[in-house]
Amino acid sequence: MKRIYYLLSALLISSSIFAGNYRSFKVSVYTRAYEVEKMKDLAWLDSTWNIISQQVKVDKIYLETHRDLLIVPDETLEQAKKYFLDRGIEVGGGITYTINEANNFETFCYSDPEHRKMVQEIAEHTARHFDDFILDDFFFTSCKSDIEIKAKGSQSWSDYRTKLMTEAGQTLVLKPAKKVNPNVKVIIKYPNWYDHFQGLGFDLKNGPRLFDGVWTGTETRDPGNAQHLQNYLSYNVVRYYENLRPGHNGGGWVDAGGSELGMDRYAEQLWLTMFAKAPEMILFAYNQLLDVKIKPEHRTPWQGQGTSFNYDEMMKPVRSAAGQQVQPTTIARAAGVTFEQIDKFVHKLGKPIGIKSYKPYHSLGDDFLPNYLGMIGLPMDMYPEFPTDQQVVLLTEQAKYDPVLLPKMKAQLQKGGDIVITSNLLKAIPEQIAEIAELRCSDLKALVNDFGSLGKSGRDLLIPQVRYQTNDAWELASAGRPLKGGVSGYPMLLRALYSKGSLYVITIPDDMGSLYDLPEGVLNIFRRVMSQDLPVRIEAPSKVSLFLYDNGTFIVESFNDEPVTIRVITDEGIKQLTDIVDDSVVVPVSEETSSKRFRLTLMPHSYRVFKY
Repeated sequence: MKRIYYLLSALLISSSIFAGNYRSFKVSVYTRAYEVEKMKDLAWLDSTWNIISQQVKVDKIYLETHRDLLIVPDETLEQAKKYFLDRGIEVGGGITYTINEANNFETFCYSDPEHRKMVQEIAEHTARHFDDFILDDFFFTSCKSDIEIKAKGSQSWSDYRTKLMTEAGQTLVLKPAKKVNPNVKVIIKYPNWYDHFQGLGFDLKNGPRLFDGVWTGTETRDPGNAQHLQNYLSYNVVRYYENLRPGHNGGGWVDAGGSELGMDRYAEQLWLTMFAKAPEMILFAYNQLLDVKIKPEHRTPWQGQGTSFNYDEMMKPVRSAAGQQVQPTTIARAAGVTFEQIDKFVHKLGKPIGIKSYKPYHSLGDDFLPNYLGMIGLPMDMYPEFPTDQQVVLLTEQAKYDPVLLPKMKAQLQKGGDIVITSNLLKAIPEQIAEIAELRCSDLKALVNDFGSLGKSGRDLLIPQVRYQTNDAWELASAGRPLKGGVSGYPMLLRALYSKGSLYVITIPDDMGSLYDLPEGVLNIFRRVMSQDLPVRIEAPSKVSLFLYDNGTFIVESFNDEPVTIRVITDEGIKQLTDIVDDSVVVPVSEETSSKRFRLTLMPHSYRVFKY
């Protein structure tokens, strides 16, 4: 009887968490202080909310109290709160700690007494109105005023700012807010540029445990501009922040950036966030959902091929709650269509799993490389501690920040596990690696385009030259220019034995984007070596990603502009793959003693979801 009671209780709790518009996630809208301030005019509020709510179903709204020294008055906040609560919408708060966002995101100076006073007053003001609020991207400091220069002294900027912002979070935000409102939950939203956080004061070692929760910026926008963040980061960064403090990552956050490349790019960011099982998606922001209009240019050339995002379907009229036919007008409808589509299967996915990569706190090197690896079909799962439960562990250059890395590596190899290191880690700590195998990565470069039987690249790639002692290590993949009929070659994947395990060195091109130019044969060897802990791997060209879950489900997605054919490799016990969306069945194309291959075609910028 007790068991039935607990099962019913769990079911009730689960249903109460997601009692909104979607099965397993919430959709929220963040509203800047500029727009919240306008909500003093109820006519403006009503007309604008109708535009948004008719195109996307929303469970919660976050009302910002401060941005760029604009503080929204008490009466306006309370009026806006009541408006949304009366309509069954949850309400939370938000703060953006900027002085002038237009001036390179000018931040507060947290050693300046006047600034500190303002920061505290803003936190107290917000806590009076809300039981939870989010600190938008900018709870960091880029200030180099004379006050800050003096306070820094001989410390590095990274060390100084990290300590300063951790103290400011406690002293100026958390304690004052909880004194005003003991029930308030303060959430820090971490942006997408995680590898560089310590330089501006974000403390990923202490911050996730200091605040009541974290939020994840999953905007990747245009990978070719500004931050150069690869599409896969929209998934990968959710997993990383979740692994910092499991159970405390509240959700993802996407803005309209990238929609200029086509509405597919915007939709991709949304569904990748939810593929990572984020419990909530915040759409930034109220003004963008009003002002970013749908234009013919948003229809990409590959539309009409049965792609996952269907522009023409999005443009069909929507029936409002009042029964009226509403014509889609803004990016809000693209979000609405995307959420309605993925809501059919996201709840069926288990916990995400992948190749465990070790990133020590506050580390640099091979910046954002796991996102490039994710784009070549290697499922990534980043951890701040050295994984000890895997057959294969990936170590990028960032692992050099661990002062006791070598004993951990030896223990992994001596128990029969494998380690894959990047050429940049080899170059960074050659003396330590020499304890395992005498390998070298010098400053010399090689221009390559031929990979022998594994294929050729469409352009020349610049790679570091990895050297080794003959017969102490072996090349599993090689490159030259040419390799066949040439006079020199260089390893792309190298293997050296140690105790019961193997140390692999993967050569990373100087331009990480050149990984996408590697032929499928080379990528398949990378996948085979690094996927030993995984139940599924793929054989495919680049820009095809694999997302795996612990309940026998997986997703394959192509970011290519043309259709591609891939093969899914499983163990011999798998009889078929069933498409979760349309219930179609895929059978193996080959019978092998140790694995089975399933052939699939992926449309441009599209995904398929399977169970096995």
